[in-house]
Amino acid sequence: MPPASNTRRHRGRGSTCVYCFARKTHSYLDLDTGIGFDSQIVVKTNAPELLRRELASRRWTGEHIAMGTNVDCYQRAEGRYQLMPGILTALTERANPFSILTKGTLILRDLELLRRASRVTDIGVSVSVGFTDGELWRTVEPGTPSPERRLDVVRTLSSHGIPCGVLMAPVIPFLGDSPEQLRATVRAIAEAGASSVTPLVLHLRPGAREWFTAWLTHHHPRLPRRYDALYEGGSYAPKWYQRRITGMVHDFAAEYGIGPYASGAHRNVSGKPDARTEEEPDAQADSPPAQLSLL
Repeated sequence: MPPASNTRRHRGRGSTCVYCFARKTHSYLDLDTGIGFDSQIVVKTNAPELLRRELASRRWTGEHIAMGTNVDCYQRAEGRYQLMPGILTALTERANPFSILTKGTLILRDLELLRRASRVTDIGVSVSVGFTDGELWRTVEPGTPSPERRLDVVRTLSSHGIPCGVLMAPVIPFLGDSPEQLRATVRAIAEAGASSVTPLVLHLRPGAREWFTAWLTHHHPRLPRRYDALYEGGSYAPKWYQRRITGMVHDFAAEYGIGPYASGAHRNVSGKPDARTEEEPDAQADSPPAQLSLL
């Protein structure tokens, strides 16, 4: 790793979901995927500067940048290091489209930056809310804001003209997947003003699977064998189970009137109103997301 990368290891509890698939990535740095993942955070302290350099490169063609797809960019450490304002500013200056997935409420600190970005480029925000069961939240997502607080984020962003969808993830088999639980969650999401809801069943990749199984054995000793049977094919629940969950969530979403996600403004480097008509679609609208590596 070059000297300019400026990484720093930070000790302190972050978002410590027992099921988090990002646990495996901790092993790439020779760190523990269990307690180590819960207590050690590696921070790239000069990420905004690296991003500006990458965006200014002739090689960069303005691809969509997705943030928060591995670890949450608005977890507790962001409150200390405050990297996202610089990142959002850099993206806005280049009118580069981006999206953010978070289960943190700290994103509201940057509300005005998000509004500014939405005026010049396509942005997307999704909040992760897999369930609204308070007891389940306290046991499987310690260190994260409650589902109610996350839905307040959806409500606030939506009221300020920033469409916000909900990634209903994870739907946890045998603990959060009953029709009654799914209906209650979708209803709460709809009442918060979400623009869309997308269900995602729990997946258990190596690293996360062992940690989750240990937690399951301790808290729900009758479930590990059922999980072994359900996930015998690998890291993902079988297709029939995923289709069942998706079908129920879609039915409830239709019942509560959650429509499809509406994309924001076209990419507009100047910041002036876009003069293109519907017959002149944005050439980048259908471009697939690209992952930006800040190394």
